Amino acid sequence: MEGIRKKDAEKLAATGVRSEVASGLRDGIPIAMGYFAVAFSLGIIAKNAGLTAILGFVSSFFTRASAGEYGVYTLVAINAAYVEIVAMSLVANLRYMLMSAALSQKIAPGTPWYHRVLMACCITDEVFGISVNHKGYTPPAYTYSAALVSTFCWASGCAAGIIAGGLLPSAVVSALSVALYGMFIAIIMPPSRTDRNVLYAVVASFVLSGLCAIAPLVSEWSPGTRTIVLTVLISLVAAWLKPIKEKEDGEA
Repeated sequence: MEGIRKKDAEKLAATGVRSEVASGLRDGIPIAMGYFAVAFSLGIIAKNAGLTAILGFVSSFFTRASAGEYGVYTLVAINAAYVEIVAMSLVANLRYMLMSAALSQKIAPGTPWYHRVLMACCITDEVFGISVNHKGYTPPAYTYSAALVSTFCWASGCAAGIIAGGLLPSAVVSALSVALYGMFIAIIMPPSRTDRNVLYAVVASFVLSGLCAIAPLVSEWSPGTRTIVLTVLISLVAAWLKPIKEKEDGEA
């Protein structure tokens, strides 16, 4: 009897994993389509820096950061020192540390440490958006599957851009890049419609980001630094004004 119950539990767990993988792929495919278009234009920049299609695919597969990769390829093109490249990448991608901290609150207690590390490595702006909006705890299988399909298209788009080179007009490449911004807006709008606190935070982020881009002194900061500072400040104010109340069982 105990053996039968164990097998039933294993079948139920396997069914749950397959369901989460399917959900991750379903939510990751629209992201992947936007990624391919944006990475295609990034591949043209990589080609100008002297990268081959294979190098572009590998670098994009393990980086998955548009601003960071753009800065890296630009510095590679001018033969910058390794120290400069590493420093620029840290500044441009420092926001992912904040996203990792936020996503850690969505991981079920008892999840092995290696799953936590791998989920942090999967984070991009869009994958983070769908992961934190997952109902209940976010299982590793969901994040892995969404990250895998989107990462493959991101790397493939970069390689395709390198192969295509400058064949496409710049106006067409710029038009394709708009898809990513529309996709990210589609991620943040649904929770904004159901929660006014989220809506206020989103509006504040848009307004303050625009003001900081033209304000004296602050406008001289890198976009990554401005994003980090605004994220921390807006999150602190939102948490102070509208804290999430916890139930007696400890769940928010």
